[in-house]
Amino acid sequence: MSEIAGQTGLRGTATAVVHESYSFACMRCGHGWEQSYEIEHHADADGQQYVRYVADGQVVPSPLRSPSCQNCDGHVLRIMRAGQVSSVRDANAGRRGAPLAGPVEVPQVPGAAAATQHHWHLSDLLHPFQRKAS
Repeated sequence: MSEIAGQTGLRGTATAVVHESYSFACMRCGHGWEQSYEIEHHADADGQQYVRYVADGQVVPSPLRSPSCQNCDGHVLRIMRAGQVSSVRDANAGRRGAPLAGPVEVPQVPGAAAATQHHWHLSDLLHPFQRKAS
C-alpha cells in the first residue's frame, strides 16, 4: 500500500519524509481515484512525534482517518494499494468498442407465445399448502 522512498526532500522541521500512494473507490457512487502523499514526520517543542500529510503541495488531513469521496462526499470508501484504479481504467480502455450490457431482445418463436402465457392466481400458488378435509 505504500511506496517508501526514505528521507527525501526534507521540509522545515521534518525529520523524515515517506511517500505513500493509495487508490480509493467510493462505495456510494462508484467513483475511483488515486492520490500520492508525502508523509512528513515531525517532533514538536516537547519532543512529541506527529505526522503531516501533504498532497500536491498542500497539507491535507490523513486519508485514513475520515476519507470522503471527491465526487459525492460519501464517507464509505474502499482504500487499496496504489495502482488498483489505474489498472482497471487501463483494462477498460481497450474495450471501448464493445457494447455495454443492456436489455437483450429474444426473438419470438411462432406458436410458442400462446403456450407459455399462463395467468397465475393466488389460489394456484397456495394449492400445495391447502389441507384436505378429512
